[in-house]
Amino acid sequence: MSIKLNAEIRGRVGKGAARGVRKNKNIPAVIYGEKQTPISIELNGRDFEMLLKTPSLRTKLFEIETPNGHEDAMLMDIQYNPVSDAVMHVDFKRINVKNPVNVSVPVEVINADISKGLKMGGVLNFAVRKVALRGLVHDIPEKITIDLTNLNIGDAIHGSDLILPNGVQLGLHQAELAFATIGGKMPDEADASKPATAAPAADAKK
Repeated sequence: MSIKLNAEIRGRVGKGAARGVRKNKNIPAVIYGEKQTPISIELNGRDFEMLLKTPSLRTKLFEIETPNGHEDAMLMDIQYNPVSDAVMHVDFKRINVKNPVNVSVPVEVINADISKGLKMGGVLNFAVRKVALRGLVHDIPEKITIDLTNLNIGDAIHGSDLILPNGVQLGLHQAELAFATIGGKMPDEADASKPATAAPAADAKK
């Protein structure tokens, strides 16, 4: 799903001009990349603040309409005021929707409550919570899920085990990462490791 955004061109740039934009309750921003000249733009502050509630905003295609024309871009960075948390500046990077992009998306585990390994007393180690993917922007998912249902104690889900949409590939160095593991000992192993209890001595005959 793409996000449509209207923006005005900023005639002046610099700190003073940016303060003037923010004084009008708007947000200064820039669109750069694709070997083209960067464009300084101004976003409606209220509209953009509402957009921040959108899940996985950094995986979305932004279709930005300006007086100079249409721009396809992805959100790269948001700068916040350290005191008020208000948005101070936004960076967008142009993309060609016909070319693959590199994006990091969140990883989520599901069905922990019915996981075989966790029911047997295993402990979940959810170590890597983002995965780098490469694909066309329209094919990139908002998140990747790991189903824990059939995982036993000692099982691990590596990058190469993740289920990806058609046309989407793992980024570099992701295949061997252990995203989630269930640690602990199987019940029979735990019993075997317990010290044997000595049988009570028989009463001595009088």
